[in-house]
Amino acid sequence: MKVYLIFDTRYGNTMKLIKKAKEGLESAGCEGVLKRVKIYEPEAIIEKNERWKKAYEEYSALPEATAEDLKECDGLILGSPTRFGNMSAPLKMFIDSTSKVWLEGALIGKPVSFITSTSSMHGGNETTLVSMMFPMIHHGAIIVGIPYSEMGLITTKKGGTPYGASSVSGPMADVEPDETELNLAFALGKRLAEITKKLKS
Repeated sequence: MKVYLIFDTRYGNTMKLIKKAKEGLESAGCEGVLKRVKIYEPEAIIEKNERWKKAYEEYSALPEATAEDLKECDGLILGSPTRFGNMSAPLKMFIDSTSKVWLEGALIGKPVSFITSTSSMHGGNETTLVSMMFPMIHHGAIIVGIPYSEMGLITTKKGGTPYGASSVSGPMADVEPDETELNLAFALGKRLAEITKKLKS
C-alpha cells in the first residue's frame, strides 16, 4: 500500500518531520512516497539565502505532486510551514488544482494526516494543521490525528498536537525538530499506515 507525503518546505523543518513520518509509515508496512508541490520562488532569490538554498537542493530534487497522485495513493500526509496561521500558498495552490479528482471522488474514504512547522508555539501551529483539514473534508477523506495514548503529547514543551505532527522552529527557523516532535511525527506516520491497512482489508 502506498501513502503519498505531499508537502512544502522552506528551511527544511517541515521536511524533517515529513521524513520521520515516512519512517513511521514504513515501520508499519506501508510504502511512503515523498512528493513536493510546485516551486514558485525564483532561484535567484533562493541562492542568496544559504539555509534556504541548502534545503532547496534536497527539496527540488523530489518529484512534483500532481492531482492524479490523489487517485493513486491509499493514504495521504500533507505538510506545510505556517504562513500567518495558515498553510503556505504553494500547498494551497496544489490543493486548488484538484477539482477534477474531487469530482471523481478520488479521496473518499482514504485516511489523511497533517504536519507543520511554525516559528513560535502560538504562531499558528494548530490552525495551520486545521486549515489543511478543511479541503480534505470536502474531498471526503478520513482525518487521522494523534491520540493522547502518545505520551509525547503530554510531555512536549514545543510542537506536537492531537491535530497532527508539528515543530516550533524559532523566529529564524533555525531550531530543528526535537526528539519529542520527531517521535510524534513517527507515531503519526505509523498510525496512518495502520489505519490505511485496516481500511483496505
